[in-house]
Order: sequence, then C-alpha cells, then structure tokens
Amino acid sequence: MCFTEVANYDACSLSKQQSNNRKIPVVSIPRYGRNYTKCTGHNKHNIINIATTDNLIKNSLKQPTTYNIGFLNIRSLSPKTLLVNDIIRDNNLNVIGLSETWLKPNDFFALNEACPPNFTHAHIARPLKRGGGVALIYNENFNLSPNINNKYKSFEVLTMRSVTPLPLHLAVIYRPPGPYSDFINEFSEFVADLVTHADNIIIMGDFNIHMNTPSDPPCVALQTVIDSCGLTQIINEPTHRNGNTIDLVLVRGITVSKVTILPCTKVLSDHYLIKFEVQTHVRQTNNNNNCYSSRNINTATTTTLADLLPSVMAPFPKYVGSIDNLTNNFNDALRETIDNIAPLKLKKAPKKRTPWFTEETRAQKLLCRKLERKWRTTKLEVHHQAWSDGLITYKRMLTLAKAKYYSNLIHRNKNDPKFLFSTVASLTQQGTPSSSSTHSADDFMQFFSKKIEVIRKEIKDNASQLQRGSINTDTIVYTADTALQNTFSRFEEITLEELLQRVNGIKQTTCLLDPLPGKLIKELFVLLGPSVLNIINLSLSSGSVPLAFKKAVIHPLLKRPNLDPDLMVNYRPVSHLPFISKILEKIVAEQLNEHLASNNLCETFQSGFRANHSTETALAKMTNDLLLTMDSDASSMLLLLDLSAAFDTVDHNILLERIKTRIGMSDLALSWFNSYLTDRMQCVSHNNVTSDYVKVTCGVPQGSVLGPALLSIYMLPLGDIIRKYGISFHCYADDTQLYMPLKLTNTPDCSQLEACLNEIKQWMSANFLQLNAKKTEMLIIGPARHRTLFNNTTLTFDNQTIKQGDTVKNLGVIFDPTLSFEAHIKSVTKTAFFHLRNIAKIRSILSTKDAEIIIHAFVTSRLDYCNVLFSGLPMSSIKRLQLVQNAAARLLTRTRKFDHITPVLAHLHWLPVHLRCDFKVLLLTYKILHGLAPSYLADCIVPYVPARNLRSKDSGLLVIPKAQKKSAGYRAFSVRAPVLWNALPVTVRDATSVEAFKSHLKTHLYTLAFK
Repeated sequence: MCFTEVANYDACSLSKQQSNNRKIPVVSIPRYGRNYTKCTGHNKHNIINIATTDNLIKNSLKQPTTYNIGFLNIRSLSPKTLLVNDIIRDNNLNVIGLSETWLKPNDFFALNEACPPNFTHAHIARPLKRGGGVALIYNENFNLSPNINNKYKSFEVLTMRSVTPLPLHLAVIYRPPGPYSDFINEFSEFVADLVTHADNIIIMGDFNIHMNTPSDPPCVALQTVIDSCGLTQIINEPTHRNGNTIDLVLVRGITVSKVTILPCTKVLSDHYLIKFEVQTHVRQTNNNNNCYSSRNINTATTTTLADLLPSVMAPFPKYVGSIDNLTNNFNDALRETIDNIAPLKLKKAPKKRTPWFTEETRAQKLLCRKLERKWRTTKLEVHHQAWSDGLITYKRMLTLAKAKYYSNLIHRNKNDPKFLFSTVASLTQQGTPSSSSTHSADDFMQFFSKKIEVIRKEIKDNASQLQRGSINTDTIVYTADTALQNTFSRFEEITLEELLQRVNGIKQTTCLLDPLPGKLIKELFVLLGPSVLNIINLSLSSGSVPLAFKKAVIHPLLKRPNLDPDLMVNYRPVSHLPFISKILEKIVAEQLNEHLASNNLCETFQSGFRANHSTETALAKMTNDLLLTMDSDASSMLLLLDLSAAFDTVDHNILLERIKTRIGMSDLALSWFNSYLTDRMQCVSHNNVTSDYVKVTCGVPQGSVLGPALLSIYMLPLGDIIRKYGISFHCYADDTQLYMPLKLTNTPDCSQLEACLNEIKQWMSANFLQLNAKKTEMLIIGPARHRTLFNNTTLTFDNQTIKQGDTVKNLGVIFDPTLSFEAHIKSVTKTAFFHLRNIAKIRSILSTKDAEIIIHAFVTSRLDYCNVLFSGLPMSSIKRLQLVQNAAARLLTRTRKFDHITPVLAHLHWLPVHLRCDFKVLLLTYKILHGLAPSYLADCIVPYVPARNLRSKDSGLLVIPKAQKKSAGYRAFSVRAPVLWNALPVTVRDATSVEAFKSHLKTHLYTLAFK
C-alpha cells in the first residue's frame, strides 16, 4: 500500500479553514517509491483532500479483503499434482485443504509439485497403513502454524492457526467409512476443545456422512454436535458423484460467501471441488520485499553500451595522478553511462509463475476449459468424456514440459553443486514459508559490530589476567629461525593479456558498489581492460589501494533455513566486494604466494587455501601418523582446537608487523598492505535498505581473495609454539589439530600438552584471537586392549576440563578410537540413502544424463570425499559404501533389485568403491613423485634405490616400509601407497601428465574390476 503525502503544502497559501472548504486538482509525483501530491491550483468552491496516513488506514478498514478457500478429496495426490497446481491458480485460491492424499510421511515431492510459487504446505499422513492423509496448501502470506496435533483413532485431522492476515483456526478432516459412534465421541471432544480456545474457526473435510438425508442416525448425531458447539454447516449441495453431501465446511465467527460446488472430471476425483470466500477488515500493510531496484539489461543495452564505451573510457588508460581520483572518475563515468541507457528503477516484484508452463500447454489448457464449459452446458456424457480425454492430454503435456524444464536447468548448472542442491531440495524437501526478519539494516550492522567488540573485550580482559599470572604475554615473541634471505619491496605490474587471463578465471559476481553488473564487466572487458589495467598497475606501483575498493556490503544470511529469522544470532555476515577489487587482490595474492613458496615462508603443516593442498592431504598425513603409532602398539591423543570469529578479530597492527618481519615485505609492498588494511568501511544491505557505513578497525574480510592468506600469515608463530613442545600438529585455515603419542602408564602424563595449550592460549590472547576451551574436543586413538588405561584421561587448561569423546568430527570426517571410520561410514551411508530417496522421487522427470549428474553431485561426491583414508579397510566396512553405489546404479539405470549389479557398473564405467579408494591413493602418489603434492606427504614416499646396479633401478618403484599389523600400519599412507604403486604396470607409472596417468590408471583398474 502506498501512502500519499502532501508536498509543498505551504506554497498553496491556504489556511486551515480554506483547506477544509476548497478542493484543488492534484498531480501524483513518484519520488523514492512513494506518491507525493503536489498542489497545482485552487478554486474557492473546491475542497482539498489531504490523504493522511490516518485517512488511508480508515479507508483500508472500510474495504474488506477477500480470501478464497477451497477443499477437495483428491483421492491420491501423486498422479494429479500438476492439475492441483492449476486448480489453485485458476480459482485464485489462497488456501486449499486436501483429504485422501495417500502420501507417506515425509513424502514432500508431490506436495511441492502441487504448490504454485509462493505457496507452501502442511501434511499429516496415515501412519500405519496406506491411504488417508490430510494436507493444507496455502499462500505463504497466511503464516499458518501447527496448533493442535491430537491423534484420533476414528478420523485424521490437521489443525493450523493463522494470526495474519486473517486470525483463524483452520482444520482439515478425513473420516474413513465405518462405524460412526466412535467418531461422534472423538469429534465432539475435538470440537469442544477447539471452540474453547478459538473464536474464528473453519473445519472442512470428508466426513463420509450423508448430510442430504437428515433422518439418518449418523446425520442426526453429527448435526447435534455441530449445533451444540455453535458451528454452522454451509454446504447444502451434493459433493460426490453419487449425489450425496459428504464433504462439509463448518464455520464459526467467520463471514462466508459465494459458496460454489464445482463438479470434477473422473481424471481428478469422484468428489467435487468446494470453493468459498472469507472476508476480513484487517488492514494489509505494504511489504518492502515486493519492491526492488533493477535495470532493464538486454542485448540492445549491451550493444549500445559497447558503442559508447570507447569514447567514455578514452581518458582513463593514460591517466596519471591520484589512484582515488582515477577510480572514482572511472566508476562515475560507468554509472552515468549505464544510467543514461538503462536507468535504475524501483519495480514491484512480479507474481511468480510456473516456470515450465509453455505456449503449447497454455493452448491445451484453453481447449480443456472450452470442453469443460461445453459439458457444464449440455451435461452430455460424450462432452464429459471429451473433457476427460483433453485433461489427460494436458496432464501428459505438463509432465513432459516440466521434465524438459528441469533437464535444461540441470544441464546449465551441472558445475554448480550448490544450485543443484537447492533445486533438488525445493522439489523433495518440505518448504518453509519465506519470512523476512523484522530487524533493519542498521540493527544488523550494530549487532555484527557489537559482537566483535564483545569478543575483543573478552580477549583483552583475559590477556590482563594472564599478565598478572606467571607469564607476561608481552614477552611472547616468536621469529623465524633464520634471517630472511630475500625481501619483497614492490609488486610487479602486469600486462593486458595477463589481466584478461585473471578476469576469465574469476567467477562473475555483482556487488551493490559495482558501477556495472559483473556479467557486463566480463562481457565488455575487452573495452574496459585498458582502463582497469591502469587502475591496477597504478595501485601496485604507488603502494596504495583505492578507497572505493575498501568498502564491503554485508548481506545477513540465515545459518539454516529452519532457524528463527527474528533472532540476529542466527545470521552470519556474508561480505560482497567490488568486482574489480577482487581482480586486484587476485593479482597481489599470486605474487604474494609466489614469494612465500620461493622463500619457504609458509607453515609446512598449514593446508588451508594453498595450491596442491586440501583437507584430504591434511587428513592423509594425520591418519598416517596415527596409524603408524598404533602399529607400534601405542596410543595417541588427538585434540581439536576451536577459535571464535578468527577472521574478524585479527589485529591490523600485529598483522602488518608480521608481514614485515616474518614475510619480508618492505617499501611499496608493505605500504600497499598498510593501505589495504586501513580505512576499510562496511555496511549492511537488508530488505532493499542499506545501513550507514561503519569503519572496520580489525579483522580481514572473509569474502576477499587475500583474507585467507593474511590469516595464515597472522598465525605463523603458532607452529613455533607447538614445535617447541615436540607435539605434532596440522592446520587448515583457523582449524588446528594437535596429536601426540601416549605412554602406557596407569596415569598418562599430559603435562607437556597442557603446558603447550596454556602457551597457545596466552599467545592467542596477546594476538586478539579467542581460543574457545568449551568447544575444544579430545579423542584417544589406539588399540582396543589399551582403552581401559585411558578411560579417565582428561586435560585442563583455561580453567576448563576437557573430557575425551567417543568420536570427533575433523574436517568433515568422523574419527573413532580405532580409526575404523565405522561412525563416518554410517553417517555417509545414511546421508547418501536420504538423497537417493529424494532423487528416486524425481527420477521420472529426469533423463538418464541429468539423473547421473544429480547422483554424482549428491552421492558419489560423498563416497569419494577423503576416501584415501578408506584404502585398506576391511571389505566388511567397504561393503556398506558399495551398497550405496549399487543402489545409485540401479536407480540410474532402473535395474531391478535382484539383477546382477556388476554388468551395470561396468556399463556405467563406475569403479567399485574399494578401487576408487585405491585410485585416490595412486593419484596422490603420482602427484608426490612429480612435485604436485604437499611436502609433508612427499616425506612419506621414498623411491627405491637398489644397493647394486640392478634392472629394477629405473623402474620407478618405491620402498615399502615394514608394518607389524595389517590392522593399522598396513593402512597407513606411507605403507599402502608403495604397495599399490609397485603393483602398477610400468606403462601406467610412466605417464607424462596427470590427465594421462588418470586415463591409464582408470583403464587398468577397470580391467581388474570387470575382466
């Protein structure tokens, strides 16, 4: 609703008395999305009408809002979902109740198909046997929530409560045929409880009682209950094909009008559709989410912009001067140009339509309507049959159109797993109403800023307490063991060809701060390239970052869809940065990483955001060490440290000092980082409103390219602390894992580890990092026969006692005390089968190629994640993963469950799970031998060099370390990799590239599996 305000009222020179006795014409002027009335003249015989907010509210209360509600016994929803979708849209229904859905619990696919855009659903299935089931499909604006979940033996009921826009209790009932006495008793209890707590009630459902025969005992009994509870039954016409009135609508406190009974064709149901209107005088408020700012970007716009850009960009490639002036003028020129071609307009969000509805389906739908009208006029069976046949054809066309739509959608986004996940979830999982937060953008900005202030204050207070203790944190300074041989004084400028390569490798994203959408920047970068190149090279050569590149827009994002959107703690800040600033950061990051690698300045055991490093390589190294310890008949302690908001609390002064002393940055390069970190600003954008900018005094931007690298540099001294105590460790970004062997004593000595933890805590407090002792996890790993020796082992630091757990989740993999990965395999299979069930529900609308893409994204990716750890596991464990792969293959190829699976896997060229694990081990081994893997894994592999000159000297074999027990040491990467590698043919081992090695290895393993 738009409120009209009077502008320039004083200019009319009217007194209050005059304004009450004159009327002047007004002109509506759009301004900032609102209508302002402007005086254009006056006449003494006219009266001016001032549209105040109070008047608008009164007028809106005088005009009732009408809502359309329907009910239908659908008799199996699954084959009729698209037709139900049409019924809701054609009859403009806000709510429809369905009975006899015949759906199983958690079967959301049919309900999602039946929901038009902006609709959601609720459903209660019959729990014990097939049939039954009641559901509500309703517009999200109704904001319905479950109210009463009582279970009755004689009938099924779904009760929902709505507060806005219409306060009422809505119930859908289905009573199966049978004795009515139990139903009357239970229904009386249900209604009595409902009318006690609710004023406005609508009960609709299939009662299977013939209300058209008032003398029947069931009808008399039900009517008695209705009358005694003050309900009104509004259906007085037949609702079933046999002429009986068995579908009823009972109301109380609600004004109902235009009750319509629409006979349906047998294709839909043998019951009739009931439709009625409900009116309310509740005022509807304007929803800002329905409006958005947009430009009309099309092919003509791009062509016009391409014609204008050469002249617009002419001054910038040769500009010499301030980097801020150059950047601001560049952005202003682009904004002015695009504003002239495609100005930014405030638009109302269009009503969502069914995306697969085509012209062909539209024509068939019109034909069906024509046949329906003809039958309703003539009542001839031949016309009814023609309508039914046309509806069957229409239904088939809708199914094919939907399948084609999703096929194209999957094909276009096959390399975007996130999009595929959301698409399948929207089809197979229960939808939640889209409710926006009541908080403003300024509220979110204050909350995010306050959160960091509180954390830093806690860190300062903790550091003060530590300084009063035994160790002064001011003295904790860690430097490199040797002086830096090479320093980095300035960044190298790049060429236009190098810039184009960087742009092509960056994902196109758009920030509110961008003068052009990211898509247009990439499409027209040939014209923009020289100007952007001058900005980047001027920034690199001057050691300064433009202020325009140091602004970020934060979008609050719910951590999980089912969380309360009104609680700000449930949101995480997602930063969006200007597109060109990401290009500049990428160029700096490449030169920084090259300097770190060439001077061996990176932490060896840091695997986060580094080339050839991953969570899998980190876990392979850790598991290898833990298995070798078990092989030596000893146990280990694994400790997972938890940091709170590590990216957001980084101190800029400490980071700059670390960049200078630990990395060797100086002169212009150091000045560039100083400029990058200072004067940063950020704001929050929420519900099309932007907050004020707030200065960023600490932290590194998480949405940036340089953020992860800077955090790794900031945490470099952490490795020095841990090494001082002789404890093994591994890091992935801000996740740190410590592990050390334990001696077999009655009371294991953990003093060394506790001392290390205390010093880590002290160093982190001195560096404004918060180590969360409450969330730190511990696990004892070792042979089962030693378990009793460590049952009571605990750690104490930061006044917290850390107890060992049964399992811990480390970088996405669940570790157990014997490294059998039983708990992890159980979790993977459970999740995989859940996704397979969902994929099975939509398999009918997917082609074989599209279904394979979905299966690889949802299932195969989980089977393959860190499967290097599973190589050498007993086949009894691998078998459960193999069952998942077999089920996926049967689903994809529609193979019967008793058919032999090996030919199916061979046809699909899917390696069995145990060979997929070995494939990953061999691939890592090849990368190690060719310098494409982390150095900590390279230390696990030793080339075989015979003591004397033998023919095997140049065969590329590896040394196989001795392992005492196959249950542990044989599974270690340093043992398993040489065993598998030496068994490969020479032609495979001698592959000249990674791609060639993969191809030869797959062929070799395929032969082993299906020969």
